[in-house]
Amino acid sequence: MLKLQEFNSPQAGAQGEKSTGMEIEDIKRNLKILIDGVPYNVVEAEFVKPGKGRAIYKLRLKNLFTNSTIDRTYHSGEKVDQANVTAQEKQFLYKEGDHYVFMSTDTFEQVSIPEDQIGDRKNWLKEGDVVTVLMLDDRAIDITVPTFVNLKVVKTEAGSRTATITAQAKQAVMETGAVVGVPVFVQEGDVLKIDTRTGAYVERIPTKK
Repeated sequence: MLKLQEFNSPQAGAQGEKSTGMEIEDIKRNLKILIDGVPYNVVEAEFVKPGKGRAIYKLRLKNLFTNSTIDRTYHSGEKVDQANVTAQEKQFLYKEGDHYVFMSTDTFEQVSIPEDQIGDRKNWLKEGDVVTVLMLDDRAIDITVPTFVNLKVVKTEAGSRTATITAQAKQAVMETGAVVGVPVFVQEGDVLKIDTRTGAYVERIPTKK
C-alpha cells in the first residue's frame, strides 16, 4: 500500500523539527525560517542603521501554512532558525475531498495538501502534471506550478476559426475550471498555452495532423 502523508496544522509536528541557526545578517528574500515551529518565507528584508545602537533588520514574513503575513524586527547579532525545507518534483494525481494528492515518481510515496493552501494555483493543476512541492522535513507545505501550462477549452462562445482578431474578446472555461480571456477565434476543444503568473492566454497550440 502506498503511504499517504497529509498536510498537518501548524501545531502538528512542531516539536522535534530540525532547524539551523543563522545570523540575522545573513537573512535575504525567499529564505525559509521557523518561528515557534511554523515555517515562514522572507518576503521583504530591510536593513536600517540607526545613528546609535545596533543595526535593525525589519522582515516581512509569509506564513507557509496560512499564507498570512507578519512583520518582525530583529537586531544585529541575533539568530533565527532556518527551516529544513527542500523542493521536490511530484506528480499531481487527483483531488480527494478538499485535498490535492501528489506522488513522488521515484518512491511512489504520496502527500496531500488542502485546497485552501493551494489557492488559485488549483486553476493550473491538471492530473498527471509534474509540479514542485515544498517539503518541511517530511510534510508538504506548498507548491510551485510551471510558468506555462497547456489546457483544453471545455466551454466558450462560438467564433470563427478563420478570425484574425488577436485581442482577448471573450472568455473560455478551461478543463481545470479556470476562466481565461481569449481571442475570438478560439473554439471548444482547442488547447491553449496559459501563463500561470498572470492567468493570461499566450497562444493556441497547433493541432497535430
